[in-house]
Amino acid sequence: MKSEGQVRIPSGCAIAAVISREGRRMSGEPVIRAMEPMHDRSNGLGGGFAGYGIYPEYKDYYAFHFFFDDRAARKACEAFLKERFEIVQSEIIPTRKLPAITDEPVIWRYFVAPFPSLLRSLQLDEKEFVARTVMKINAELPGTYVFSSGKNMGTFKAVGFPEDVGRYYRLEEYEGYCWTAHGRYPTNTPGWWGGAHPFTLLDFSVVHNGEISSYDANRRFIEMFGYQCTLQTDTEVITYILDYLVRVQGLTLEEAASVIAAPFWSTIEQKTDLEDKEKHLYLRNLFSSLLVTGPFSIILGFEGGLMALNDRLKLRSMVVAEKEDKVYIASEEAAIRTMEPEAENLWAPAGGEPVIVTVKCKTAI
Repeated sequence: MKSEGQVRIPSGCAIAAVISREGRRMSGEPVIRAMEPMHDRSNGLGGGFAGYGIYPEYKDYYAFHFFFDDRAARKACEAFLKERFEIVQSEIIPTRKLPAITDEPVIWRYFVAPFPSLLRSLQLDEKEFVARTVMKINAELPGTYVFSSGKNMGTFKAVGFPEDVGRYYRLEEYEGYCWTAHGRYPTNTPGWWGGAHPFTLLDFSVVHNGEISSYDANRRFIEMFGYQCTLQTDTEVITYILDYLVRVQGLTLEEAASVIAAPFWSTIEQKTDLEDKEKHLYLRNLFSSLLVTGPFSIILGFEGGLMALNDRLKLRSMVVAEKEDKVYIASEEAAIRTMEPEAENLWAPAGGEPVIVTVKCKTAI
């Protein structure tokens, strides 16, 4: 008989998040502890976190987090960056040695700003330029992987259980207004440092529990618009879909949610609000190839907020709770109670129903 850890568990993976509506910064320690009661949803092949508001001293610069195979790869990448960006700070990302975390790559971060003259010559806004640069680095520079590229935020991930990964990166020493977390149970791809969640592009980060059956259709569509899916994993595709819908196409988060977790045709047909009905028909027809099918629960982090979303059949668990100005989201209530034992207003969102939380005080971030 196979023991736990030797059997495939498609319903595995753990997600968690906490955000302060007032933009109050908090340590990464609570979200690390939130992953402990969900330990058995992982198998040690991937864990990670995203923190928002963690780099206030460099909030106007893009924070690039890198995995390098070796020093030579770092030097080659740094030369590439210097042709395109002003580098205001370059440093190793602090870690602590843990027996549970092994085979570490070189882990580095750069705080950068695109050269304005280059943006003018290419006729690109800076976000599009940065996104294209990240794609180019990950596809073309050997031994190099950008795993975070937003402003005033950062992702931290590795092969290991999430509670070990959080302490490996010393996240209790950081403070942010929003944290997301993930413990991975890989279903279709091997566990490796770059393949752990969150997956990111610019300030978007996605943690995901589930298995996407529409991966090939979603990937083929999104790659027509310049996205390069180099990791062969569905969560990478979800991240790019959300970037395309929200940043490129200008959809609201609610509209993006109604694309990837679209209502059934019969549900749309029954709507009595004509304007709402026509909007959903338009989105379903225009972005039919971006409907994400299969079981999923995701948390999208972005500058100033987060969104939680289940698939339209709610085939993966997700609960939400509140306490004062904070909102908590997790795969299990136990994770929320670990962060806040007195959490209130606990509920499970319906399938396809987005939960969107934004920070009220923009000056705080």
